[in-house]
Amino acid sequence: MLLSATASPIRALLALLSGALAGALLLLAAPRAAADGDGLVRQEVTFRGGGGLVLHGTVLSKSGAPGPEPGIVLVGGSGAGPREEYRQEAEAFARAGITTLVYDKRTVGYSRLHVDFGLLAGDALAGVRLLQSRSGVNARQVGLWGFSEGGWVTPLAASRSSDVAFVLTIGASGYDPLRTQAWNLTTHLQHQGVSRPFRRTMAGPAAQFVASTGLFPAAGYNPLPVLEQLHRTPVLALWGDHDTQVPPQESARIFREVLARAGNRHAVIGFVDGGAHNGHRTSDGFDRIGGPLFHGKKLGELSPRYTQTMTSWVQAVAAGHPPASSAAPVPGQALASTPVPGHAWYAWLAPVLLLLGFAAYPVSAVLRRGPVLRPVRWLAGLGLLAVMATVTCPLAVFVAGNGAVAPVVGGRPALWLVVQGLAVAVVVSACASAAALRRRRLTPSGAVWLRLAPVGLAAVGFVPWAVWWGVAT
Repeated sequence: MLLSATASPIRALLALLSGALAGALLLLAAPRAAADGDGLVRQEVTFRGGGGLVLHGTVLSKSGAPGPEPGIVLVGGSGAGPREEYRQEAEAFARAGITTLVYDKRTVGYSRLHVDFGLLAGDALAGVRLLQSRSGVNARQVGLWGFSEGGWVTPLAASRSSDVAFVLTIGASGYDPLRTQAWNLTTHLQHQGVSRPFRRTMAGPAAQFVASTGLFPAAGYNPLPVLEQLHRTPVLALWGDHDTQVPPQESARIFREVLARAGNRHAVIGFVDGGAHNGHRTSDGFDRIGGPLFHGKKLGELSPRYTQTMTSWVQAVAAGHPPASSAAPVPGQALASTPVPGHAWYAWLAPVLLLLGFAAYPVSAVLRRGPVLRPVRWLAGLGLLAVMATVTCPLAVFVAGNGAVAPVVGGRPALWLVVQGLAVAVVVSACASAAALRRRRLTPSGAVWLRLAPVGLAAVGFVPWAVWWGVAT
């Protein structure tokens, strides 16, 4: 009993000490706000996005801010999207007294072949809730900023939650992702000196093939029904007047018309003078002037007028005076976008049938059925190469970007010249095969037809297919 009575206070003291130690360790491990020499406070944070995935970000605020501030969550464009890419915007908002969350984009559930805008919208809304929970932030005045792909995500997030007080976009597209990407590629191809026939192939048959095979993620996502739901949410939609990645003139018109039709009385449409797709400084849209490096390339500087437009608009909304709807004069646009042909079975079935037809001849040779003719052997081999190359060349541009066309010779990508050479060789070998068959005067039999009919039909079908793809242009 004496031992037990003595041990009880000792155990209590040990528990108290261990609790204090644990608390100290938690305090040391907790994210700490750090004020830098630029007058901004930065705090590293983690939060759970869509599907419970843990996301990492930074909250920036102005040091010594007097009262509850509005908040804004930055939603990046396509690709990996680390937060560093949007550091300039985050700091500009924070200096203006707008608490800002910028976070690393998810890498789980998002890839080049899989995009789920709903999942990304869930991440954005989780960021809104994080800012709403912070002291010093006006929970009723937290909004979203979306760049490029974020211009599809942020309106979707706002349509799903009344917690989003406003939406600000830069470089958003009024079209679906596939039509937008087709315009982006053809615009850059024109800048590289690629002539119209190949650009037509990219925006037509190649885009239709990509859509029909499901190789392009979220290809047919329609942003209009979502925009129509933003009848009460203040919207500021901006484009660089030198945007070369989404059609700025057409997208601005769509945003203006759809939001007006929805009854939104606080939709401001504007353009950034000398601004690229990201609103940063550029000379022609294809370069960036100044700014930090990101993946070895300049991001371009933020112009003071651009940041002033964004921050003053957010402050007006937060003060309860959202600007009335207006639209700035629309700049010119070098190329008009074209609708991508709808999904069609022949877009993917035609090349499959051609490949099967040309492949039938070497397969039958392995089985040793029917005669073997050298011209027909060349026809089968060249036909297989031509069909695969015709599809692969534009597909490589969709996957790797306009850099895949270099070098350009005579207004055509060098690789496309090879494809056209193969197409000519197919036609020549088909003619040589027909002449050889006429000279041989083969006795028609089941083995002969089984061997020659598929490759012959494939050669006949190849010609109109090659014309449709622009190979024969």
